[in-house]
Amino acid sequence: MWENLASVLEGEIVRLEPLARRHEEGLFEAAQDERIWRWMHYDASESSEAFHAWFEDALAASSAGTEAAFATLFAGNGEAVGSTRYLALHPEHRVLEIGWTWLAPAYWQTGANVEAKLLMLEHAFESLGCLRVEFKTDARNERSRAALAALPAQFEGIFRKHMLVRGGERRDSAYYSIVDDEWRGVKDSLRRRIDAVRKEEAR
Repeated sequence: MWENLASVLEGEIVRLEPLARRHEEGLFEAAQDERIWRWMHYDASESSEAFHAWFEDALAASSAGTEAAFATLFAGNGEAVGSTRYLALHPEHRVLEIGWTWLAPAYWQTGANVEAKLLMLEHAFESLGCLRVEFKTDARNERSRAALAALPAQFEGIFRKHMLVRGGERRDSAYYSIVDDEWRGVKDSLRRRIDAVRKEEAR
């Protein structure tokens, strides 16, 4: 396994910290909008019990080493605003997936998601030595698919009836990837987008 998979990743807009119990209260507050969970396996905004179940699952997967969950903190004030993970870990092939990503709607279009992706991809390719990073989303999730295309990640196709979600609803999954040969161009693109957001804020 990658020993430094779950590391603190520091940016100018967000700080990603390995998920810990101290993050639960703040993330619960950030997770209350049902729009966050529309395309997830279950709706953690339904109740405190539903959110706690999601949180415990994330901690357990991180503890077992099968995933590495992060709390996304807004760098300006340290507020917990979302979460993301490394999952589908295949160190023998130098491949992993980035997923389970969500942000409080107040932080959409702020550059927070763009910088979080930059930090995670930079760590994956430059520290962990990945050859490939994967992403998947519900094929109907146009917002997520647009964000992945904008990275840019390469669309690889649809896995039909790929999984069952929310009480047996069938989901087709759209798959995307970035490989090491593409990383430099993707990194430059993400940095330009972050610079544009910060210039807009400075006006």
